[in-house]
Amino acid sequence: MQVEDRVALITVNDPDRRNAVTAEISAALRAAVDTAEADPNVHALIVTGAGKAFCAGADLTALGAATESGLRVIYDGFLAVADCALPTIAAVNGPAVGAGLNLALAADVRIAGSAALFDPRFQKLGIHPGGGATWMLQRAIGPQAARAALLFGMRFDADAAVRHGLALDVADDPVAAARELAAGPASAPREVVMATKASMRACANPGISDIHQHHMAVDIEIGPQARSIESPEFAARLAAAKRK
Repeated sequence: MQVEDRVALITVNDPDRRNAVTAEISAALRAAVDTAEADPNVHALIVTGAGKAFCAGADLTALGAATESGLRVIYDGFLAVADCALPTIAAVNGPAVGAGLNLALAADVRIAGSAALFDPRFQKLGIHPGGGATWMLQRAIGPQAARAALLFGMRFDADAAVRHGLALDVADDPVAAARELAAGPASAPREVVMATKASMRACANPGISDIHQHHMAVDIEIGPQARSIESPEFAARLAAAKRK
């Protein structure tokens, strides 16, 4: 994690594996978010990926070995972003696939690089969505586009992401664009910034915060997802992936 001008930049850094999420990556992401949140000199947070990918999703080997508790370990990193009290921006420099899409959706705002691709991929892998994807996508782009993505496999390039409201803007350098956007909260009182985000969470659906809604979605999805991972069809896909 790097902190500059009151903005923390967290980079998921395993470019050889396209920043695929493992238990170790998830734990490191949680630790970085917690450190940023605890630092009074950090007013906003940006997350991006090293190399050409934002995040290629959960590592299939780790996913294949996951029980419900194992899935929650994989989720923990992007849930840290989702739960963060600071304003968060995903600088989506390349493909955001499966759990990588979840990581992008966990942020308050997404800036797409020209090579960004938002791809749920769950159905193609033969597994049920997890991590609150069904709720996050519907919140971000509405029921019809979310169903097109999760039920029909629709993917979104940078321009389509902006058109559907999945990304705020397209930028040649999404990290630089995210830094420019983060200059707003960086120059404001930290307590006002955090209180404003808390109020927006509470007002989005009075009576229940979006954090609680997200965790309810995780709980709803986790059983079907775990069962789908245990299926012979997913085992065959995993074996094929290991042979490549």
